[in-house]
Amino acid sequence: MTQQLFPTPEGIIAASSRIDGRFTNSPLLEQQTANDATGVRLLAKVEMLNPIRSFKGRGTDWWLQNQPPGTDPIISASAGNFGQGLARAGRKHGRPVIIYAATSANPAKIEAMRRLGADVRLQGKDFDAAKAAARTFADAHGYAFVEDGALREIAEGAGTIALEITRELAGEDVQLDAILVPLGNGALLTGVGTWIKAHAPTCRVIGVVAAAAPAMKQAFETGMPVSTKTAMTAADGIAVRECVPYALESMKTTVDAVWAVDEATITAARRFCLEHYGLVIEEAGAAGVAAIMDRKEELKGRTVATILCGSNVRAQL
Repeated sequence: MTQQLFPTPEGIIAASSRIDGRFTNSPLLEQQTANDATGVRLLAKVEMLNPIRSFKGRGTDWWLQNQPPGTDPIISASAGNFGQGLARAGRKHGRPVIIYAATSANPAKIEAMRRLGADVRLQGKDFDAAKAAARTFADAHGYAFVEDGALREIAEGAGTIALEITRELAGEDVQLDAILVPLGNGALLTGVGTWIKAHAPTCRVIGVVAAAAPAMKQAFETGMPVSTKTAMTAADGIAVRECVPYALESMKTTVDAVWAVDEATITAARRFCLEHYGLVIEEAGAAGVAAIMDRKEELKGRTVATILCGSNVRAQL
């Protein structure tokens, strides 16, 4: 098996000009009320105003553009947003997509994946169990298995978010002190970290996990892959039990720290986004804001960015 290369700034630049324009150049918001509430200058990159209401369309489109043509189905697992991105990219490029999801997955996300043409199969009690089933199926049939967090192009597509942030702030002569990024499988964090370390090296890159799903935090802090027994968080987009080794290796050179936030703070962060931005954010998408709220004394007076990376919510807040 060929060793995967890590994402590069050059790959991020290439992706930025070729990714479907419906997903790029998203707004970077600043609200004075949010600044006053947190004690930081808070810049929020809004990644939900696109056809799948999350950032995942960036990486999936870039990955599929770099694959040889074919007719075999693409196999993956998803809590919902990555599957939507892959399904949309597959439909655009003429490739069938089979997504495995947990039996406990958000029904709205399952329906959205199916609406985009994916064959969604429910198996396993949580995301990692569904991923294991997807990998087994792909191996048995000789199909490509697409693992979010373990592929260079997916991280590079996500890294275009950081490219857009730094380019916009350079025009305003603003320097970031920190960027806080929700951390699940790791594609978003490693893509953003790759760009920031090359183009804003004084900016701290901080991943944010749910305290109830700490595998990636524990792995980063020990330097070794970690699995946990459960990942019982409402933030399904970052509810992972098993560290993705590829992402961990990339994080070692692109990430400064990983912080954890509890469920109550995540819920409060969703309310914060509704109050100050007028936006309904899913739990995982609000993780960065939750960390800023939790660590506001440590971040006080700094210029801080985060990514509001999804709004595929259940029926009620």
